[in-house]
Amino acid sequence: MKQQVLVIHGGDTFGSDKEYLEFLRNHDINFAKMTRAGWKENLRSDLGEDFEVILPQMPNKVNARYEEWKIMFEKLIPFLRDGLILVGHSMGGTFIAKYLAENKFPHQIKATFLIAAPFGNNEPEYSLYTFSLPTDLKDLGEQAGQIFIYHSSDDPLVPTRDADAYIQALPHADKKILTDRGHFNQERLPELVEEIKRLAAN
Repeated sequence: MKQQVLVIHGGDTFGSDKEYLEFLRNHDINFAKMTRAGWKENLRSDLGEDFEVILPQMPNKVNARYEEWKIMFEKLIPFLRDGLILVGHSMGGTFIAKYLAENKFPHQIKATFLIAAPFGNNEPEYSLYTFSLPTDLKDLGEQAGQIFIYHSSDDPLVPTRDADAYIQALPHADKKILTDRGHFNQERLPELVEEIKRLAAN
């Protein structure tokens, strides 16, 4: 049976419609990024035929709401199996962390990857609003299997102190700080591919 890998993409979140509309007015469109596949889309071909990569489109990622994402995520659960590998990028990682910290997941999870995931709830640069993490991440640590924290020291959006905060809350997690990946928007992520293959082989 193929190894399942569920990937949750990132998104933006706002505290009010006014903030969201202001963002839309001032946001520069990156057309080059819109017309190429990133590492999430390439994960199927990079992992190969022994893997089932599930990449759902979560609701309104430009103005994400946790409750909407939770509804969509729970619709996927009947299709998942024990031994699942979870991968969350950016706000997708925060979503996975929050969901597992607050809910009982019905399947055994082999591993969870939190890639460039925001943690801070009181940061001057941003707020997580409905995605704010609970104080206690104990249930996340107990359900998530082996946890991997990936971050890049040159991330322009999420500071490395957020990765440090996850490690402090999850001391048994493996931490991988890279130096030149920004917010992990590149076309390939070979370190992730290698680690997932290693996990699937054990």
